[in-house]
Amino acid sequence: METYTNSKTLTMKTIINFICIFAAAVATAQYAPAPKQSKSILILHATTHLGTGEVIENAAVGFKNGKIELVGDARTIKLSAQAYDQTIDAAGQHLYPGFIAPAIHLGLIEMEAVRATSDYMEVGEINPHIRSLIAFNTESEIIPTVRSNGILIAQPTPQGGAISGTSCVVQLDAWNWEDAAIRSEDGVHLHWPQPYHRSAGGLENNPQYADEKKSLQNFLDKAKAYASGHNETDPRLEAMIPVINGTSNLYIHANSERQIIEAVQFKKSNHIAHMHIVGGNDAAYVTQLLKDENVGVMIPRVHRLPQNAGDEIDAPFTLAQQLHAAGVLFCFQNSGDMEAMNSRNLPFLAGTAVAFGLPYEEAVKGLTLNTAKMLQIDQQYGSIEVGKSATFFLSSGDALDMRTNQLSHAFIDGREITLRNRQSDLYEKYQKKYSEK
Repeated sequence: METYTNSKTLTMKTIINFICIFAAAVATAQYAPAPKQSKSILILHATTHLGTGEVIENAAVGFKNGKIELVGDARTIKLSAQAYDQTIDAAGQHLYPGFIAPAIHLGLIEMEAVRATSDYMEVGEINPHIRSLIAFNTESEIIPTVRSNGILIAQPTPQGGAISGTSCVVQLDAWNWEDAAIRSEDGVHLHWPQPYHRSAGGLENNPQYADEKKSLQNFLDKAKAYASGHNETDPRLEAMIPVINGTSNLYIHANSERQIIEAVQFKKSNHIAHMHIVGGNDAAYVTQLLKDENVGVMIPRVHRLPQNAGDEIDAPFTLAQQLHAAGVLFCFQNSGDMEAMNSRNLPFLAGTAVAFGLPYEEAVKGLTLNTAKMLQIDQQYGSIEVGKSATFFLSSGDALDMRTNQLSHAFIDGREITLRNRQSDLYEKYQKKYSEK
């Protein structure tokens, strides 16, 4: 009997098996989003970090229908026993606004080694019309691990090319991308050209630098002309209109001093209302310019080596303090290698900045209200204030310290979300197995 196996059949079997295994793995880690808040809740006695730079040592925070309606000192506020349906005694715990992870491809990639799970980059150089929101995967296994460290809001961001696309702002407990959206089209991401290239002999001028800058300016000029009137629709130019009219942001990814200065000049000469720097490794050298032009900085990953040969060894750790001291709006972000899964470490970047001089409550602002201001969602999110969304979490210890950040409750728009994830499920599974021995 001939035992020949058709290679095409074998390939199809392999693909089907992979899909079944992948689907089973994903199914084991998914948790239904929390239902809409139905009962009013009062949190008492927590040390409450408001996100505004202020802290209440023994606070009372009440919320109904997803909105905060009470913030005050628990020792002075008088409430009747029937004022709230549920009371959480949080004595000894810390209450924080939900942390926000900006400039990240969380939800746009699952496994870096599997190309089919990656959807954060498009071909081509000029793609402002590419929207990250419709690619955002609420079923990602990574998202629950990120939530368990207090990150409840994110800015999924496209990458690649000179103009990568348009980012969005989402909450991290949703059935689909429509439910997740806080801002569907938050801003366009532009990568400023590199004026220099590194080589064995050091830095060399980029001979294409002037042409690359001119290409960006020419595209913006076309967008301005298009915004003033057009006969045919051009998706690329259409996507730039919110940036031109000031209803959305322009995010310029730049790191060197020269890049930052020229990016700010680009903002000024083109009358861009809202522009922020993503990166800003050398931002400490141009703080007055950034402050004068009201340009915020999403500082690069704190846990890294210095970028320039002449930098101080602790330059990445002290950048946040230098910007704060100069009055420059800043926030923390964690873009870089394995950024989606490493975004769970965002609070600990802020903790390191505290160890190197940044005031603690300013570090909390750098994870909450400052980020919300840059993303233009600060009217609803980013701080614990009356009238804002009840999006916050309780930790049994300091949330900026990896040794003590342990969440007991988390709420998004008043909905108490699960803090389970695949890692915690496996921990409980094998803890039970080995505790029986």
